[in-house]
Amino acid sequence: MQVFVKKLWYVLISISLLCCSKSNTTEQRPPDNGGGGNDTTVTNPPTDVSFWLTNTDQSAMFKKQNTSLIFSNTSNTNTTITVDTTIKYQTMDGFGFALTGGSAYVINHMIASDKDALLKELFATDTTNIGISYLRISIGASDLSSSVFTYDDIPAGQTDTALQYFSIAQEQYDLIPILKKILAINPSIKILGSPWTAPLWMKTNNSSVGGNLNSQFYKTYANYFVKYIQAMKAEGINIDAITPQNEPMNPYNNPSMEMQANEETDFIKGYLGPAFKNAGIQTKIIIFDHNCSHPEYPLSILVDADAAQYIDGSAFHLYEGDISALTQVHNGAPQKNVYFTEQWVGAPSNFGADFNWGISNLVIGASRNWSKVVLQWNLANDLNYGPHTAGGCTSCLGAVTIGASVIRNTAYYTIAHAAKFVRPGSVRVSSNIAGSLQNVAFITPDGKKVLIVLNSGTSSQTFNISFKGKIVMPTLNAGSVGTFIW
Repeated sequence: MQVFVKKLWYVLISISLLCCSKSNTTEQRPPDNGGGGNDTTVTNPPTDVSFWLTNTDQSAMFKKQNTSLIFSNTSNTNTTITVDTTIKYQTMDGFGFALTGGSAYVINHMIASDKDALLKELFATDTTNIGISYLRISIGASDLSSSVFTYDDIPAGQTDTALQYFSIAQEQYDLIPILKKILAINPSIKILGSPWTAPLWMKTNNSSVGGNLNSQFYKTYANYFVKYIQAMKAEGINIDAITPQNEPMNPYNNPSMEMQANEETDFIKGYLGPAFKNAGIQTKIIIFDHNCSHPEYPLSILVDADAAQYIDGSAFHLYEGDISALTQVHNGAPQKNVYFTEQWVGAPSNFGADFNWGISNLVIGASRNWSKVVLQWNLANDLNYGPHTAGGCTSCLGAVTIGASVIRNTAYYTIAHAAKFVRPGSVRVSSNIAGSLQNVAFITPDGKKVLIVLNSGTSSQTFNISFKGKIVMPTLNAGSVGTFIW
């Protein structure tokens, strides 16, 4: 009898443990603010929906919540966000940052083990990291490089139309080594290249600041892009897309170059497009790459059939204008893609205000206005917001600041809320804006639904997420952002 009771006891315990193992999950989460890769294990209750939260008071920083959200047929009067995956919009290429020359420098000069840990945290696509999926790099120097350079710098007064002095050797110190490490972590990451200036001898003012591309060098400059793409490919780095000029209406940065819409049109249709075609280059050409205040710039190019045949889409920044300009351009040329390629966070950041602005205008706003990509400026810098050129940005706050330790800043959390879950190939789907609950929804290639919600109201709100007639009821504090995955 005692033996029978003991065996029965073991059976009951085994059943109990089996039931528990089916009703609870243990997951790894990325490091919280300042975590630096020290992941902790969190045991969650049964749930249909995973919930990742950032509060503007920084009490939760992209943290997985220990919350049970079970879909049910419950009826209530809560504000409701309805997600409808049968209504689909653009396919996403990804979320990420500009890997400037300065970013590459500060990362490359970290202690090797710290560098590897940071790159894994940023780019690995497993469950414990944020999985950045898209990068923008400069073709030559940007203003967040330590000095101005191009890939064909020669003495003043000389020209090099044969490009015999072309070389990307300057990038062998930091950018190329870091890109190779990133590609080893995520071989499918996409890279966009943008020049801040042509070589100075090709310009009307022979200066790194302002000036225009001299029309006599249009053919040479087109070949410059060809050689750049081929040189990077020889290093094992595929350039998925280029823009002919960063901020072509801004002649004040160092470096910078003006390129008006008619000039960009002529350059693309007469030189750059044909040069790519003749060289068998598949790299996309994306036009404009400047503020939302001037949608007429890309639209004027896209109505030119000879230029448009070579163009994949248009890129935007939001230092001026309204994010709805992306939809204006999409509606004017619906067969072409739309990209959002740059927006800074100014130092020192007001975390709550800057985070809310970025989620509202970029992650939600750009995505709801047809953008395939959302990028912030820039990935990393040092404690003094450098390196930068003389006359370059002196207060651009990186997504991470690298000093004695790694500090994760506003843009890190803004992009993380989307990049980790909205993987390349995800499709934006229908979701309604419900009162103060700004949001955007996606369906991923593996069928998961992702909803990113910002409570832009002044008080905490419990609301419904409705999907296929059933609801869950999460709560967000005022200003808080939640990413919900099911």
